[in-house]
Amino acid sequence: MLTNHFQHRIEKEEINTLPLAEFHGEVIVVRNQETLDEALGYLGKQHCVGVDTETRPSFEKGQHFPTALLQIATTKRCYLFQLRYTGFTPAMADFFANPAVCKVGLAFHDDITGLQRLHPFTPTNCIDLQKIVLKYGILDLGLQKMFAIIFHQKISKSQQLTNWENPVLTPEQARYAATDAWATLLIYKQLRRTRQLPRAAYLHLRQDDLLLQQQHQLLIQQQRQTDISHDPHLSQET
Repeated sequence: MLTNHFQHRIEKEEINTLPLAEFHGEVIVVRNQETLDEALGYLGKQHCVGVDTETRPSFEKGQHFPTALLQIATTKRCYLFQLRYTGFTPAMADFFANPAVCKVGLAFHDDITGLQRLHPFTPTNCIDLQKIVLKYGILDLGLQKMFAIIFHQKISKSQQLTNWENPVLTPEQARYAATDAWATLLIYKQLRRTRQLPRAAYLHLRQDDLLLQQQHQLLIQQQRQTDISHDPHLSQET
């Protein structure tokens, strides 16, 4: 087991100084039944895969779109399922219910819920990184920050708000989508090689972090009240 030297948090400014990391393996876009069958056959033989989804971004309150893209990656290959063409089929649902394959995601409940709206299934052997990183002393829960803490590299988020319902993905979209799924898998594999903190230590760490957040919010509120006392018009803007 590797010694745990992970820092607890990382700031955006530090991330921006890190070298860029991206997936350089094979990216296969799945748009028809033949490629879908081949993809599920390959993925069903894997021990563990990284999973992510993309949805068309919404810029209006209350507006929601269905899952547009499903990414499933190994360390060497990533399949991008364009659900507008394939749908989320019973065979795909069966893959997520298969206990023999470990599926790793981040904020996985949201991804799974989106897929379940397309076809019901019971997720089995699905691991959410956000639920395990605390055991390793990591407090940041975003993918980019987790990856930076563990690998000292940066993954780009530049394509996050692009239209994932585009009939044809741009090369930048495809590489971004593949990188996110691949990154979840790499993080999980590295955590598995690393020694966890004692339970008392990571629980104490979480309590200290919550206290710091509360103190920070209190300072913000106090500053706000001070600003309002000097300029009463500010109270009308809240």
